[in-house]
Amino acid sequence: MKQSLATIALLVKDYDEAIQYYTEKLHFELIEDTVLNESKRWVVVAPPGSSGCRLLLAKAVNDEQRSRIGNQTGGRVFLFLHTDNIQRDLDNLKTHSITIVRGPTHEPYGRVAVFADLYGNLWDLIEPAKHS
Repeated sequence: MKQSLATIALLVKDYDEAIQYYTEKLHFELIEDTVLNESKRWVVVAPPGSSGCRLLLAKAVNDEQRSRIGNQTGGRVFLFLHTDNIQRDLDNLKTHSITIVRGPTHEPYGRVAVFADLYGNLWDLIEPAKHS
């Protein structure tokens, strides 16, 4: 048996606002933007060069969903973004006025910094340790 995690839904306020943030500030690639009906789109983004899990930008459609935007995990780090160069990516975050919550720190698994996305979701930015 073979399985893989393909896509994670991320609640957003507005499709175009979220696309702009992820593509222009985090430099993610827009994989798909398909209109499903008058109010719903299938919008998928992924980090550059990624062949793993993607994000489905899912517009919140009711009060319960809107209440979860920016806090889908109760204040814990929600998403983990690996990088080959944490300093380059931290410089990019600073250039785009993205909030760096803490770090970078050195951990047994690599260098890590926490940042908040446009809605306040917490992300770990990780440059994995190189094991010899």
